[in-house]
Amino acid sequence: MMAPMTPATDKPDVATFQEGLWKDNPVFTMLLGLCPALAVSNTAINSLAMGLASTFVLLGSSTLISLLRHAIPKQVRIASYIIIIATFVTVVDYTIHAVSLELYNALGAFIQLIVVNCIILGRAEAYGSKYPPLKTLVNSLGMGVGFTMALLAVGGVREILGFGSFFGIPLFGSSFQPWAVFILPPGGFIVLSLWLFLFAWIKQRKEKVHAA
Repeated sequence: MMAPMTPATDKPDVATFQEGLWKDNPVFTMLLGLCPALAVSNTAINSLAMGLASTFVLLGSSTLISLLRHAIPKQVRIASYIIIIATFVTVVDYTIHAVSLELYNALGAFIQLIVVNCIILGRAEAYGSKYPPLKTLVNSLGMGVGFTMALLAVGGVREILGFGSFFGIPLFGSSFQPWAVFILPPGGFIVLSLWLFLFAWIKQRKEKVHAA
């Protein structure tokens, strides 16, 4: 007797990865993870560090939840997910603390707050609890990359305009006058709103083209 074939929907494909990059980008489309996107994105390095930390937690927790999806009782699934996520967050927290105390202090409490990031818990519920590990891993990677790209998009613009540098590398001469507002909280809202406007405009344009 032949073994049952894996349903096509359980097989990862390019669309599974690309979902988080554009169509369902966590920040620019679903408006999730806005707290760290605004709070730690005053420089590109902080944005990249937070994005990579969140991606690691997203990959590890979603994959482990997928492996345990048949063993976790439905009645306690959310509590179980949070415990698993918190475990990976603890690993990230201690790792960043050991590698760079300056970066750890810059990110502050937002490292620990990855536990309650809606992107990670949402992936656990939407993918980890329903799909096999490989598809969950691919989708989580796409979401993590999309989240990191969004943070870099905001943080890069804020650092360039607020400090005149990118990843700490000066871009302009000594005559450049930094726009201090962009390294302050209002600057985060301004840059994020402009990126949201751009994404909404591009999406509307694509819909008009498909409708024509």
